[in-house]
Amino acid sequence: MSHKHVNQLRSIFHDPISANIHWREVESLLTHLGASIETAHGARFHVRLNRAETFLHHPHHSNVCDRNLIKQLREFLAHAGVSVSSYESQHARHSES
Repeated sequence: MSHKHVNQLRSIFHDPISANIHWREVESLLTHLGASIETAHGARFHVRLNRAETFLHHPHHSNVCDRNLIKQLREFLAHAGVSVSSYESQHARHSES
């Protein structure tokens, strides 16, 4: 995982919730993690990762995700087994190789 994706994951799980996370960065991170992202109805996207599924809503009047979307994304990632510590340790192991 690149430093960019690790930092993005940190900002998603950071408290207080950041108000400066862009949808394209979320989409890039999910794709990098191996998620399938399919367009659903309207601004909804069906996301699957590690047997977890959710619908995420693209921000309507901005490309910046609101706090509720980030909360939903946190819950989804946690349910899919994704955490900052697991990916930092995985990144460290790949750096040592």
